[in-house]
Amino acid sequence: MDFITGLPKSKGFEAIFVVVDRLSKYAHFILLKRPYSARSLAETFTKEVVRLHGIPESIVSDRDPIFVSNFWQELFKQQGTFLKFSTAYHPQTDGQTEVVNRCLETFLRCFIVDQPKTWAMWLPWAEYWYNTTFHASTGTTPFEVVYGRSPPVITNYLPGEVKVEAVQRDLADRDECLRQLKHHLSRASDRMKTQADRHRKERSFEVGDLVFLKLRPHVQQSVAARICPKLSPRYFGPFKVIERVGAVAYRLELPPTSRIHPVFHVSLLKKAVGDAVVNSTLPASLEASEDSIWEPETALEQRTVIRHDISISQVLIHWKNKPIEEATWEDKDFIIGQFPSFSLEDKAVSLGGGNDSAQTKEKGKPVIWRVYQRRNKKLK
Repeated sequence: MDFITGLPKSKGFEAIFVVVDRLSKYAHFILLKRPYSARSLAETFTKEVVRLHGIPESIVSDRDPIFVSNFWQELFKQQGTFLKFSTAYHPQTDGQTEVVNRCLETFLRCFIVDQPKTWAMWLPWAEYWYNTTFHASTGTTPFEVVYGRSPPVITNYLPGEVKVEAVQRDLADRDECLRQLKHHLSRASDRMKTQADRHRKERSFEVGDLVFLKLRPHVQQSVAARICPKLSPRYFGPFKVIERVGAVAYRLELPPTSRIHPVFHVSLLKKAVGDAVVNSTLPASLEASEDSIWEPETALEQRTVIRHDISISQVLIHWKNKPIEEATWEDKDFIIGQFPSFSLEDKAVSLGGGNDSAQTKEKGKPVIWRVYQRRNKKLK
Protein backbone atom coordinates (compact mmCIF):
# COMPACT_ATOMS: atom_id res chain seq x y z
CA MET A 1 0.00 0.00 0.00
CA ASP A 2 1.07 3.54 -0.71
CA PHE A 3 -0.25 7.07 -1.26
CA ILE A 4 -0.44 9.36 -4.27
CA THR A 5 -0.50 12.92 -2.95
CA GLY A 6 -0.06 16.44 -4.30
CA LEU A 7 -3.11 16.15 -6.55
CA PRO A 8 -5.42 19.10 -7.28
CA LYS A 9 -8.62 19.02 -5.24
CA SER A 10 -11.33 17.12 -7.12
CA LYS A 11 -14.79 16.84 -5.53
CA GLY A 12 -13.12 17.47 -2.18
CA PHE A 13 -10.53 14.66 -2.59
CA GLU A 14 -6.79 15.37 -2.62
CA ALA A 15 -5.06 11.98 -2.40
CA ILE A 16 -5.33 8.36 -3.56
CA PHE A 17 -4.74 5.35 -1.29
CA VAL A 18 -3.33 2.56 -3.50
CA VAL A 19 -3.66 -1.02 -2.23
CA VAL A 20 -2.36 -3.95 -4.33
CA ASP A 21 -2.58 -7.68 -3.58
CA ARG A 22 0.85 -9.18 -4.18
CA LEU A 23 -0.56 -12.58 -5.22
CA SER A 24 -3.37 -11.70 -7.60
CA LYS A 25 -2.16 -8.16 -8.53
CA TYR A 26 -5.71 -6.94 -7.82
CA ALA A 27 -5.66 -3.22 -6.98
CA HIS A 28 -7.92 -0.77 -5.20
CA PHE A 29 -7.68 2.99 -5.79
CA ILE A 30 -9.33 4.72 -2.83
CA LEU A 31 -10.14 8.43 -2.69
CA LEU A 32 -8.97 10.31 0.42
CA LYS A 33 -9.73 13.71 1.88
CA ARG A 34 -7.25 15.66 4.01
CA PRO A 35 -6.51 15.53 6.83
CA TYR A 36 -6.40 11.76 7.34
CA SER A 37 -4.94 9.97 10.36
CA ALA A 38 -4.00 6.39 11.22
CA ARG A 39 -7.44 5.82 12.70
CA SER A 40 -9.39 7.23 9.73
CA LEU A 41 -7.15 5.33 7.28
CA ALA A 42 -7.75 2.09 9.20
CA GLU A 43 -11.50 2.66 8.94
CA THR A 44 -11.19 3.31 5.20
CA PHE A 45 -9.02 0.21 4.74
CA THR A 46 -11.58 -1.90 6.59
CA LYS A 47 -14.49 -0.52 4.57
CA GLU A 48 -12.86 -0.75 1.14
CA VAL A 49 -10.50 -3.75 1.38
CA VAL A 50 -11.08 -5.92 4.46
CA ARG A 51 -14.80 -6.28 3.80
CA LEU A 52 -13.98 -7.72 0.34
CA HIS A 53 -10.81 -9.75 0.95
CA GLY A 54 -10.43 -10.18 4.72
CA ILE A 55 -7.45 -9.40 6.97
CA PRO A 56 -4.10 -9.56 5.12
CA GLU A 57 -1.33 -11.85 6.35
CA SER A 58 1.34 -9.20 5.69
CA ILE A 59 1.56 -5.61 4.46
CA VAL A 60 4.47 -4.02 2.59
CA SER A 61 4.63 -0.23 2.80
CA ASP A 62 7.07 2.65 3.05
CA ARG A 63 7.88 4.41 6.32
CA ASP A 64 5.08 6.95 6.13
CA PRO A 65 4.30 8.43 9.59
CA ILE A 66 0.88 6.78 9.48
CA PHE A 67 2.29 3.32 8.77
CA VAL A 68 4.91 3.52 11.55
CA SER A 69 2.50 5.02 14.11
CA ASN A 70 1.75 3.10 17.28
CA PHE A 71 -1.97 2.96 16.46
CA TRP A 72 -1.40 1.35 13.05
CA GLN A 73 1.20 -1.16 14.28
CA GLU A 74 -0.75 -2.19 17.37
CA LEU A 75 -3.98 -2.58 15.37
CA PHE A 76 -2.49 -5.04 12.88
CA LYS A 77 -0.42 -6.76 15.55
CA GLN A 78 -3.65 -7.73 17.28
CA GLN A 79 -5.00 -9.03 13.95
CA GLY A 80 -1.89 -11.17 13.33
CA THR A 81 -0.76 -9.12 10.31
CA PHE A 82 3.00 -8.85 9.79
CA LEU A 83 4.06 -5.31 8.78
CA LYS A 84 7.04 -5.04 6.41
CA PHE A 85 8.61 -1.61 5.86
CA SER A 86 10.83 -0.52 3.00
CA THR A 87 14.50 0.13 3.63
CA ALA A 88 15.63 3.72 4.05
CA TYR A 89 15.73 5.82 0.87
CA HIS A 90 14.84 2.82 -1.31
CA PRO A 91 11.20 2.98 -2.43
CA GLN A 92 11.79 0.05 -4.79
CA THR A 93 11.25 -2.23 -1.78
CA ASP A 94 7.57 -1.42 -2.14
CA GLY A 95 7.94 -1.70 -5.89
CA GLN A 96 4.52 -3.27 -6.43
CA THR A 97 2.59 -0.12 -5.53
CA GLU A 98 5.31 2.20 -6.83
CA VAL A 99 4.84 0.75 -10.33
CA VAL A 100 1.04 0.90 -10.06
CA ASN A 101 1.33 4.52 -8.89
CA ARG A 102 3.27 5.49 -12.00
CA CYS A 103 0.79 3.68 -14.24
CA LEU A 104 -2.16 5.35 -12.55
CA GLU A 105 -0.55 8.78 -12.78
CA THR A 106 0.05 8.21 -16.49
CA PHE A 107 -3.60 7.27 -16.98
CA LEU A 108 -4.91 10.32 -15.17
CA ARG A 109 -2.46 12.64 -16.92
CA CYS A 110 -3.83 11.56 -20.31
CA PHE A 111 -7.41 12.44 -19.40
CA ILE A 112 -7.13 15.54 -17.23
CA VAL A 113 -4.51 17.53 -19.09
CA ASP A 114 -7.15 20.17 -19.91
CA GLN A 115 -9.30 19.70 -16.79
CA PRO A 116 -7.00 18.70 -13.90
CA LYS A 117 -9.75 18.89 -11.29
CA THR A 118 -11.77 16.05 -12.83
CA TRP A 119 -9.36 13.22 -11.99
CA ALA A 120 -11.68 11.76 -9.32
CA MET A 121 -14.27 11.03 -12.02
CA TRP A 122 -11.87 8.79 -13.96
CA LEU A 123 -10.54 6.80 -10.99
CA PRO A 124 -13.22 4.04 -10.93
CA TRP A 125 -12.63 3.29 -14.62
CA ALA A 126 -8.87 3.23 -14.06
CA GLU A 127 -9.31 0.64 -11.29
CA TYR A 128 -11.68 -1.48 -13.38
CA TRP A 129 -9.40 -1.66 -16.40
CA TYR A 130 -6.27 -2.26 -14.37
CA ASN A 131 -7.93 -5.27 -12.72
CA THR A 132 -9.27 -6.65 -16.02
CA THR A 133 -6.03 -6.26 -17.98
CA PHE A 134 -3.84 -9.29 -18.74
CA HIS A 135 -0.68 -9.48 -16.58
CA ALA A 136 2.32 -11.29 -18.02
CA SER A 137 3.62 -12.18 -14.54
CA THR A 138 0.45 -14.10 -13.58
CA GLY A 139 -0.62 -15.19 -17.05
CA THR A 140 -4.15 -13.93 -16.48
CA THR A 141 -6.09 -10.91 -15.25
CA PRO A 142 -6.37 -9.96 -11.55
CA PHE A 143 -10.16 -10.18 -11.89
CA GLU A 144 -9.98 -13.85 -12.91
CA VAL A 145 -7.57 -14.69 -10.09
CA VAL A 146 -9.86 -13.20 -7.44
CA TYR A 147 -13.29 -14.21 -8.78
CA GLY A 148 -12.44 -17.34 -10.78
CA ARG A 149 -14.17 -16.16 -13.95
CA SER A 150 -13.64 -13.75 -16.79
CA PRO A 151 -14.81 -10.17 -16.24
CA PRO A 152 -18.25 -9.34 -17.64
CA VAL A 153 -18.23 -7.86 -21.09
CA ILE A 154 -19.11 -4.18 -21.34
CA THR A 155 -21.31 -3.58 -24.35
CA ASN A 156 -19.69 -1.27 -26.86
CA TYR A 157 -21.51 1.93 -27.66
CA LEU A 158 -22.93 2.20 -31.16
CA PRO A 159 -23.78 5.73 -32.34
CA GLY A 160 -27.44 6.30 -33.08
CA GLU A 161 -28.81 3.57 -30.77
CA VAL A 162 -29.32 5.84 -27.74
CA LYS A 163 -32.15 8.35 -27.67
CA VAL A 164 -31.02 10.42 -24.68
CA GLU A 165 -28.20 12.81 -25.59
CA ALA A 166 -26.66 12.87 -22.08
CA VAL A 167 -26.45 9.06 -21.97
CA GLN A 168 -24.94 9.03 -25.46
CA ARG A 169 -22.16 11.41 -24.39
CA ASP A 170 -21.43 9.39 -21.24
CA LEU A 171 -21.17 6.13 -23.18
CA ALA A 172 -18.89 7.69 -25.77
CA ASP A 173 -16.62 9.08 -23.05
CA ARG A 174 -16.61 5.71 -21.33
CA ASP A 175 -15.52 3.80 -24.42
CA GLU A 176 -12.75 6.29 -25.16
CA CYS A 177 -11.58 6.17 -21.55
CA LEU A 178 -11.42 2.37 -21.47
CA ARG A 179 -9.58 2.17 -24.77
CA GLN A 180 -6.91 4.65 -23.76
CA LEU A 181 -6.50 3.19 -20.27
CA LYS A 182 -5.74 -0.27 -21.61
CA HIS A 183 -3.32 1.12 -24.19
CA HIS A 184 -1.39 3.21 -21.64
CA LEU A 185 -1.23 0.36 -19.11
CA SER A 186 0.46 -1.94 -21.62
CA ARG A 187 2.83 0.75 -22.88
CA ALA A 188 3.81 2.01 -19.42
CA SER A 189 4.45 -1.48 -18.05
CA ASP A 190 6.74 -2.42 -20.95
CA ARG A 191 8.64 0.86 -20.80
CA MET A 192 9.25 0.74 -17.04
CA LYS A 193 10.42 -2.87 -17.13
CA THR A 194 12.87 -2.14 -19.95
CA GLN A 195 14.31 0.91 -18.20
CA ALA A 196 14.69 -0.86 -14.87
CA ASP A 197 16.47 -3.88 -16.36
CA ARG A 198 18.89 -1.62 -18.25
CA HIS A 199 20.43 -0.16 -15.05
CA ARG A 200 20.48 -3.22 -12.82
CA LYS A 201 23.68 -5.08 -12.00
CA GLU A 202 24.82 -7.58 -9.39
CA ARG A 203 26.56 -6.16 -6.31
CA SER A 204 27.32 -7.67 -2.89
CA PHE A 205 29.37 -6.88 0.22
CA GLU A 206 30.83 -8.81 3.13
CA VAL A 207 30.44 -8.06 6.82
CA GLY A 208 33.26 -5.70 7.80
CA ASP A 209 33.57 -4.01 4.41
CA LEU A 210 33.68 -0.21 4.30
CA VAL A 211 31.10 1.34 1.99
CA PHE A 212 30.03 4.81 0.97
CA LEU A 213 26.36 5.63 1.40
CA LYS A 214 24.31 7.45 -1.22
CA LEU A 215 21.70 9.66 0.41
CA ARG A 216 18.62 11.39 -0.93
CA PRO A 217 19.38 13.59 -3.94
CA HIS A 218 16.85 16.24 -2.90
CA VAL A 219 18.77 16.79 0.35
CA GLN A 220 22.08 17.46 -1.37
CA GLN A 221 21.54 21.20 -1.47
CA SER A 222 21.04 21.37 2.29
CA VAL A 223 24.04 19.17 3.10
CA ALA A 224 26.53 21.85 2.20
CA ALA A 225 26.02 25.50 1.30
CA ARG A 226 27.51 25.70 -2.17
CA ILE A 227 26.88 28.02 -5.06
CA CYS A 228 26.36 25.13 -7.46
CA PRO A 229 24.20 22.34 -5.96
CA LYS A 230 25.31 19.95 -8.69
CA LEU A 231 28.72 19.77 -7.00
CA SER A 232 27.39 18.87 -3.55
CA PRO A 233 28.30 15.36 -2.34
CA ARG A 234 26.23 12.35 -3.34
CA TYR A 235 27.94 9.82 -1.07
CA PHE A 236 28.85 9.97 2.64
CA GLY A 237 31.05 7.80 4.80
CA PRO A 238 32.59 5.35 4.59
CA PHE A 239 30.68 3.22 7.10
CA LYS A 240 31.22 -0.38 8.13
CA VAL A 241 28.86 -3.17 7.10
CA ILE A 242 27.81 -5.01 10.27
CA GLU A 243 25.04 -7.28 8.95
CA ARG A 244 23.42 -8.53 5.77
CA VAL A 245 19.62 -8.25 5.93
CA GLY A 246 17.99 -10.47 3.35
CA ALA A 247 19.39 -10.71 -0.15
CA VAL A 248 19.74 -7.04 -1.13
CA ALA A 249 19.88 -4.97 2.09
CA TYR A 250 22.71 -4.23 4.55
CA ARG A 251 22.89 -2.80 8.04
CA LEU A 252 25.58 -0.14 8.48
CA GLU A 253 27.39 1.01 11.60
CA LEU A 254 26.19 4.61 11.66
CA PRO A 255 27.30 7.18 14.26
CA PRO A 256 25.72 6.71 17.74
CA THR A 257 23.98 10.08 17.44
CA SER A 258 22.29 9.14 14.17
CA ARG A 259 18.51 8.74 14.19
CA ILE A 260 17.98 7.50 10.62
CA HIS A 261 17.27 3.86 9.87
CA PRO A 262 20.57 1.92 9.51
CA VAL A 263 19.39 -0.61 6.86
CA PHE A 264 19.94 0.37 3.21
CA HIS A 265 19.44 -1.24 -0.18
CA VAL A 266 22.54 -2.44 -2.00
CA SER A 267 21.96 0.08 -4.82
CA LEU A 268 22.72 2.93 -2.37
CA LEU A 269 26.12 1.54 -1.39
CA LYS A 270 29.53 1.78 -3.07
CA LYS A 271 32.57 -0.11 -1.81
CA ALA A 272 35.38 2.03 -0.40
CA VAL A 273 38.66 1.31 -2.22
CA GLY A 274 42.03 1.96 -0.58
CA ASP A 275 42.68 3.43 2.87
CA ALA A 276 39.58 5.08 4.28
CA VAL A 277 38.71 6.46 7.71
CA VAL A 278 35.29 5.58 9.10
CA ASN A 279 33.12 8.69 9.27
CA SER A 280 31.68 9.48 12.70
CA THR A 281 29.09 12.08 11.69
CA LEU A 282 26.16 12.52 9.34
CA PRO A 283 24.79 15.77 7.93
CA ALA A 284 22.36 17.40 10.35
CA SER A 285 19.75 17.79 7.61
CA LEU A 286 19.49 14.00 7.31
CA GLU A 287 18.65 13.43 10.95
CA ALA A 288 15.13 12.78 12.13
CA SER A 289 12.70 15.64 12.53
CA GLU A 290 11.13 16.71 15.81
CA ASP A 291 8.10 14.56 15.08
CA SER A 292 10.24 11.41 15.28
CA ILE A 293 11.62 12.28 18.75
CA TRP A 294 9.61 10.58 21.49
CA GLU A 295 9.26 12.74 24.59
CA PRO A 296 6.41 12.54 27.12
CA GLU A 297 4.08 15.52 27.36
CA THR A 298 1.30 14.43 29.74
CA ALA A 299 0.44 11.42 31.87
CA LEU A 300 -3.24 10.81 31.18
CA GLU A 301 -4.11 7.80 33.36
CA GLN A 302 -2.64 5.25 35.76
CA ARG A 303 -3.29 1.55 36.20
CA THR A 304 -1.87 -1.57 37.82
CA VAL A 305 -1.35 -4.80 35.88
CA ILE A 306 -0.12 -8.25 36.89
CA ARG A 307 2.94 -9.48 35.02
CA HIS A 308 4.51 -12.77 36.09
CA ASP A 309 2.64 -12.58 39.42
CA ILE A 310 4.10 -9.13 40.10
CA SER A 311 2.07 -5.91 40.30
CA ILE A 312 3.37 -3.34 37.79
CA SER A 313 2.33 0.32 37.83
CA GLN A 314 1.76 1.81 34.39
CA VAL A 315 0.87 5.27 33.07
CA LEU A 316 -0.84 6.29 29.84
CA ILE A 317 1.61 8.71 28.17
CA HIS A 318 0.61 11.33 25.61
CA TRP A 319 3.79 12.01 23.59
CA LYS A 320 4.82 15.42 22.29
CA ASN A 321 3.94 16.21 18.66
CA LYS A 322 1.81 13.05 18.51
CA PRO A 323 -1.99 12.77 18.24
CA ILE A 324 -4.01 11.44 21.15
CA GLU A 325 -4.43 8.10 19.34
CA GLU A 326 -0.68 7.55 19.74
CA ALA A 327 -0.87 7.50 23.56
CA THR A 328 0.69 4.30 24.96
CA TRP A 329 0.78 2.46 28.28
CA GLU A 330 4.33 2.49 29.67
CA ASP A 331 5.82 1.10 32.88
CA LYS A 332 6.11 3.83 35.48
CA ASP A 333 9.69 2.80 36.36
CA PHE A 334 10.67 3.00 32.70
CA ILE A 335 9.34 6.57 32.34
CA ILE A 336 11.08 7.68 35.55
CA GLY A 337 14.37 6.11 34.43
CA GLN A 338 14.33 7.36 30.84
CA PHE A 339 12.90 10.81 31.52
CA PRO A 340 14.01 11.85 35.03
CA SER A 341 13.02 15.49 34.44
CA PHE A 342 9.44 14.49 33.62
CA SER A 343 7.33 14.66 36.79
CA LEU A 344 4.36 12.34 37.13
CA GLU A 345 3.00 14.18 40.16
CA ASP A 346 -0.32 15.99 39.69
CA LYS A 347 -0.41 14.90 36.06
CA ALA A 348 -2.00 11.47 36.14
CA VAL A 349 -5.45 10.66 37.45
CA SER A 350 -5.38 7.34 39.24
CA LEU A 351 -8.09 4.84 38.45
CA GLY A 352 -7.59 3.09 41.78
CA GLY A 353 -6.08 -0.24 42.61
CA GLY A 354 -6.92 -3.60 41.13
CA ASN A 355 -6.02 -5.30 37.91
CA ASP A 356 -7.06 -3.52 34.72
CA SER A 357 -7.09 -5.06 31.29
CA ALA A 358 -4.91 -3.74 28.44
CA GLN A 359 -7.68 -1.34 27.55
CA THR A 360 -9.36 -0.04 30.73
CA LYS A 361 -13.02 0.76 30.11
CA GLU A 362 -15.60 2.95 31.74
CA LYS A 363 -19.21 2.44 30.71
CA GLY A 364 -18.05 0.44 27.71
CA LYS A 365 -15.69 3.16 26.39
CA PRO A 366 -11.85 2.89 26.25
CA VAL A 367 -9.54 5.26 28.10
CA ILE A 368 -8.35 7.10 24.99
CA TRP A 369 -11.98 7.71 23.96
CA ARG A 370 -12.77 9.30 27.33
CA VAL A 371 -9.65 11.49 27.23
CA TYR A 372 -10.52 12.58 23.69
CA GLN A 373 -14.05 13.47 24.79
CA ARG A 374 -12.78 15.49 27.77
CA ARG A 375 -10.46 17.48 25.46
CA ASN A 376 -13.31 18.18 23.06
CA LYS A 377 -15.43 19.56 25.90
CA LYS A 378 -12.60 21.88 26.94
CA LEU A 379 -12.27 23.16 23.38
CA LYS A 380 -16.01 23.77 23.17
